[in-house]
Amino acid sequence: MPHIPLPDHLPGITGLLEYSKHTALPIRQLTQFLLRGDSTLSPGERELIATIVSHHNACAFCTAAHTAAADLLLGDVETCEIIKHDIDAAPVSEKMKSLLKIARQVQVSGKAVTTLAIEDAKNNGATDLEIHDTVLIAALFCLYNRYVDGMATVAPENPEFYHGLGQRLVDNGYNRLPDGYDHLKK
Repeated sequence: MPHIPLPDHLPGITGLLEYSKHTALPIRQLTQFLLRGDSTLSPGERELIATIVSHHNACAFCTAAHTAAADLLLGDVETCEIIKHDIDAAPVSEKMKSLLKIARQVQVSGKAVTTLAIEDAKNNGATDLEIHDTVLIAALFCLYNRYVDGMATVAPENPEFYHGLGQRLVDNGYNRLPDGYDHLKK
């Protein structure tokens, strides 16, 4: 049960963003910019960063939501499951494997990021901007994971909920739906 009254029909971060729209706006804008803005990393690759960080932070809502979005963007359901357990076995580029390892280090602590991991990413073709964005996305999702879990938000168990949420993230990004979320009430 959430620590504060949140809309029953909006679990996870969505309810928190509706609860406090003045803090939601900059959160949504930054997330939209980092996960859907211009980048040499695809939206699916950026969702993989969100997925691995959320998974290792044990944030059920964020893990399920970003897994669903990544699965849709990548066109498969195996990649996310593999990266959660063995980055080296994932069917992604060596550059992406290196970036995911950096994201994992950020998830542990900013100070856990090693020079060796950065050199490995660069040797595998990662640009300074891709490394920067990986660290920033990973740090941002640490914040989101703690926000969602720290407020004890609800995480639905039905996988179909997350498929729908993943589709909304693919279709609308991280922007608030123009007509809000009343249509989700049941």
